Amino acid sequence: MKRITVFCGSSMGNAPLFKEQAYALGRTLAELKIGVVYGGAKVGLMGEIANGALENHGEVIGVLPRFLQEKELAHEGLTELLLVESMHERKTKMHELSDGVIMLPGGFGTLEEFFEMLTWAQLGLHQKPIGILNTNGFYTHLMDLIQTMVDQGFLKAMNQDMVLVSDEIDQLLLLMKNYKAPTVGKWITKETR
Repeated sequence: MKRITVFCGSSMGNAPLFKEQAYALGRTLAELKIGVVYGGAKVGLMGEIANGALENHGEVIGVLPRFLQEKELAHEGLTELLLVESMHERKTKMHELSDGVIMLPGGFGTLEEFFEMLTWAQLGLHQKPIGILNTNGFYTHLMDLIQTMVDQGFLKAMNQDMVLVSDEIDQLLLLMKNYKAPTVGKWITKETR
């Protein structure tokens, strides 16, 4: 993988481990010569992922809507900052620039970005690995909900398996490196459940 898009919060969260793991992921990706593509802000976990990579000589590309730059949220030290007109254009550009996706803790925006990329994969629009760094068990309930979607017949187990999850950076990156996208279509029938 040449670059990985990271979706995460513009806040730090309440547990110090959130900040520590965001920085550590940036550092690890830099050490592996994998570039970071992220939302371009200097605040919260977004700033930590960027700093972790930049302070270890990594490439960091930020993609920021103009209206957020005007609020002085842009990280000043990035390898490259791309300004776009909308949130949708931001996601599209981040997708185009990367070979995979990792989600760290965050709020509504983080989930929305992650699930759009996951939906595109489910529909066969890309075959990139999609991972969750489950820091401090943050996404354990989300994984339970995804299991409920399978149990209740709204999601195929093979699509559930598209979500790669670990609380360890190295293990998650290994899962992503070895990922093979499913080849069956999205639509659920009695025969494909």
